[in-house]
Amino acid sequence: MTDLPVRVRPEIAALPPYRQGKQAGAEAFKLSSNENPFEPLPGVVQAVQAAVSFNRYPDATTPRLRARLAERFGVADDAVHVAAGSVSILYQLAQATSGPGDEILFSWRSFEAYPGLAVVAGATAVTVPNDADGGHDLDAMADAVTERTRLVIVCSPNNPTGPVVTQDGFEAFLARVPQDVLVILDEAYAEFVTDPDAVDGALVVTSGHPNVVVLRTFSKAYGLAGLRIGYAVGDPRVLAIARTTGIPLSVTAQAEEAALASLDAEDELRVRVAEIAERRDALVARLRETGWDVPDAQGNFVWLPAGDRALEVAAAFEEAGLIVRPFAGDGVRISIGEHESIAEVVAVAQRTAAHTSSSSSP
Repeated sequence: MTDLPVRVRPEIAALPPYRQGKQAGAEAFKLSSNENPFEPLPGVVQAVQAAVSFNRYPDATTPRLRARLAERFGVADDAVHVAAGSVSILYQLAQATSGPGDEILFSWRSFEAYPGLAVVAGATAVTVPNDADGGHDLDAMADAVTERTRLVIVCSPNNPTGPVVTQDGFEAFLARVPQDVLVILDEAYAEFVTDPDAVDGALVVTSGHPNVVVLRTFSKAYGLAGLRIGYAVGDPRVLAIARTTGIPLSVTAQAEEAALASLDAEDELRVRVAEIAERRDALVARLRETGWDVPDAQGNFVWLPAGDRALEVAAAFEEAGLIVRPFAGDGVRISIGEHESIAEVVAVAQRTAAHTSSSSSP
């Protein structure tokens, strides 16, 4: 961008803004943003509607929500930090730990916001290719840690490809990472995981790893994407630093009330999550039958490793009224949506699989 009216950092001017999943028209299924397809529970809606004091600032410390989450994780209240979505905390921690000359390390392909974290902080992004199954190569990531590494991000389940990191694998990885390097375990999709060997952030934060922060969100499983609320669990000293780089008063009273009401209604929400996981597993099986080499899926989405055909394949889905998320040169991510969408997804996958090369892997 060369026509800016003011002077900005060149790397920021060249950085494309975060691009959310494409919106869908009234007749299409939106399967591009990993949203929960179920409508909010009535009790959650009522809690939001009751929080109508828009003329007052919210309590920025979100004390009731932090207390509830702290009890769940078996930690002190100050070991929980709440912000406007877990991605906000990613940016806070990146800016708190990293600057010019420093490195932020992550697997790739993974969450598309990660590269921008480094650019905004002024640091260098270091990427390690996914393994052949679309997951994290933790040994290679540990090998890539240098004296300049300040932040390492591990995404489990990995977005957009789907596989998890195992508990044993993560513990072995931590043993190789210097204890003064911050490791973020991004578990935005943890509630959908059914693999018993998957890493569990709740175990990690209570097992003596002060350099690890676990991120979770209410956007996905709890269906609060439009209210923007997520949280971190970790050492209180690390989270205190994150708060210093955060935007003040960014969590609304409505978001906190919705999160509390969602925790109250968790049994109902868990039934929905289980149904989404069942749809996911069934869809993976059917997609593999069509010829697609679909990686293990543990989030609320599946991955088609379309390689150079990603945009072409996504266009075929869009023509059928299915809005999916293409990643040019890599593949297509399809969120698990309404039950009625599944058969249509399989039909398009069947038509597009014939030309797929087995070498098109994440």
